[in-house]
Amino acid sequence: MWREHNAVVTSETLVGRTGTVIIPIRGGERAGEVRLLVAGIAHYYLAYALEPVPAGTEVLVINNRGSRQIDVEPWPIEEGL
Repeated sequence: MWREHNAVVTSETLVGRTGTVIIPIRGGERAGEVRLLVAGIAHYYLAYALEPVPAGTEVLVINNRGSRQIDVEPWPIEEGL
């Protein structure tokens, strides 16, 4: 099976995916970094969340801002939030 190595990752392929926070997200407009696996390849994105998210936390992509920037929330969502 032939694969295109430089395929573009679209917003449709990111929203709903889970990834791992690599550099802590400080909350609001203070980004961190998240690693997502897309087709078995690691991709790194600037990530934003409403509240701070520490490194190592699993997150869900809820929006693609474009230019390798995404909005995320912790996943699974903790009780009481």
